[in-house]
Amino acid sequence: MSGQVSRGLFLMVAFCIFAPLLDACSKLATAHIPVGQITTARFVFQGLCMLPIILAMRLRWSASGRDLMLLLARACCLILSTYSFVAAVQFMPIADAIAIVFVMPFILMFLGRVIFGNPIGLNRICASIVGFAGALLVIRPSLSHYGLVALFPLGCALSFSFYEMATQAMSNRVHPVTMQLHTSIAGSLICLPLMWAFNGSGIAELDPVTPDALNWAYLFGVGFWAAFSHLCMTVAMKYAPAATLAPLHYLELPMAVFLGYAIFGDFPKPLTWMGIALIAGSGLYIIRHEHRAASRPMPPPTLPEAI
Repeated sequence: MSGQVSRGLFLMVAFCIFAPLLDACSKLATAHIPVGQITTARFVFQGLCMLPIILAMRLRWSASGRDLMLLLARACCLILSTYSFVAAVQFMPIADAIAIVFVMPFILMFLGRVIFGNPIGLNRICASIVGFAGALLVIRPSLSHYGLVALFPLGCALSFSFYEMATQAMSNRVHPVTMQLHTSIAGSLICLPLMWAFNGSGIAELDPVTPDALNWAYLFGVGFWAAFSHLCMTVAMKYAPAATLAPLHYLELPMAVFLGYAIFGDFPKPLTWMGIALIAGSGLYIIRHEHRAASRPMPPPTLPEAI
């Protein structure tokens, strides 16, 4: 294994360790802070953390009109994704919510078919059915216990899948660090006026409050760990192919289980573990199938027969 690939793997493991800290800070903040305010804080503090990095790297800020529209769409998708996930962990254990979000590879596969015309095949369809069956094992008891809030992680997975599509559409034209800062700025410009508009509205999820010192620390943690973990993932993709890094995403689950138990006393039930196993197994199968398909040599072009 080359040194660069090893660096990429190390950074991706770092992402899987630190990304659940963002989720833990979000869940801690939901005790006193509205979901909309936490979502806004993610973009504001993430942007403030990314600004010195982009200045130190002296990256170009400008983008074409088309890419600015994609960056705006990307920010909207991330707002929906963040709001959905924070709304979920307000009531659900972090591990349960992340397990449901991990149906995302199957959503991406079908979106790739619709948007880019990528073939699916019977194996991938079967793996998707197994993965969604695993998600239902996690959702069904949560639905009866928490109500419709158990569907929020599916909304997170769907909106984050469109976020990934927007990222892929401009990945060859915009530097990933610049992309991350622009997304933070766009997200802040959308969310801050909404917080001002809903101030005093009495809507619990959107009416902002004045945090105390501890909750300011949680809100900063949401933005800081978002910036740090996603920067690790961004740089990892510079050193190692996405197909090599993708299976490591499932390392988020044991970290989420550990944090959920250590901080909140949550531990997945046997049915949830079964669902996690089905989701992770079918997701890893699809990733392996995609990797093998991508590495398969293309057949040589057929030469016309001599007349």
